[in-house]
Amino acid sequence: MPRELIAVAPRTPVLREYDEPPLGPTQIRIRTEFAAPKHGTELVVYRAEPAASRPYDRELGAVMARLPERGAGSFPMRLGNMAVGVVAEVGSEVSRFQPGDRVFGHLPIRETHTVEETHADRMPEGLSAEAAVCLDPAVMMMAMRDADIRLGDHVAVFGLGALGLMGVQMARIAGADRVIAVDPIAPRRELALRLGADVVLDPAADGADVGLAIRRQTGGFSSAEPLQRTRLLGGYWEAPSQTGQLGVDVAVESSGSIQALHHAIRSTRFGGTVCVISYYGGEAAGLRLGEEFHINRLKLVSARAESLPLRDAPGWNLRRLVEVALGWLASGRLRAEGIVTPIVRFDDAAEAYREIDEHPERSIKLGVRFG
Repeated sequence: MPRELIAVAPRTPVLREYDEPPLGPTQIRIRTEFAAPKHGTELVVYRAEPAASRPYDRELGAVMARLPERGAGSFPMRLGNMAVGVVAEVGSEVSRFQPGDRVFGHLPIRETHTVEETHADRMPEGLSAEAAVCLDPAVMMMAMRDADIRLGDHVAVFGLGALGLMGVQMARIAGADRVIAVDPIAPRRELALRLGADVVLDPAADGADVGLAIRRQTGGFSSAEPLQRTRLLGGYWEAPSQTGQLGVDVAVESSGSIQALHHAIRSTRFGGTVCVISYYGGEAAGLRLGEEFHINRLKLVSARAESLPLRDAPGWNLRRLVEVALGWLASGRLRAEGIVTPIVRFDDAAEAYREIDEHPERSIKLGVRFG
């Protein structure tokens, strides 16, 4: 019997056998070759963090209190986000595929998939399996468009997982003059340099104040000419001068760390933009909004691919976003090499998944190879 990777309880991954369902007339059966999970949002649910069990009311547009009958998360849950494989069988009414076609889609980590033919797409020419499973982080393009990076901007990217490493490259494509990348994990910082970052910073270094360090990287405070502020009537402060306070024009937060969000805010210049792609599963301890965020009149932008329509609709929709991202991955304009690591055998997938949660320093984006 085929097997799949699931979590039977919070932080408890296992391989489980399942029965193949009958093939419907408009369905295809895919034999999986390669798959990968989504390290950010998926792990929030896998850990049963508070945000994972609070439902979103689409009519009200608000997250509601936790429903008692739901409990903490939904288990058992399938794990994984994208898969590449070969069509093994097709239903009698299938028109898009035939046996032997290589396809990919947003599918969990399991040996086979029986899905409607509309739930998969043909692999583009020149696209590797590793690049294909990077499509989801490649929709970081949506966040970078929301961030409105302009020619010559200074940009900081917080968090160098798959999303952040795509963000480093896209900041450069968008015309950033200087890209600063921040992550506590050394191999990720090294890869960011190879993918286009000018400077990398370790927020876990002794005595690190990354927000202030980034200001100094972009000009920052001068010890010989300290920032002068004048108290005005009613307790207002005058706007900091252009020579007294710099910082990045845009900070992009993709780590899921509240401390990183705080330093993204701290690092951004007066009137600049902080764009948040992360999904925060817990409380916001350590985020201080009475300081730089309040004083520096920052623009805070939340970004999410699944929240449709896109800000630039109708000119931009999800299909256009995906087609551009796929084209860039296939052509090498967006580089995926080094991002999918480690790559493990399917037999070892449960332990490897546990590792990405408990030892994030050992991975960037897990890849699972079948066969």
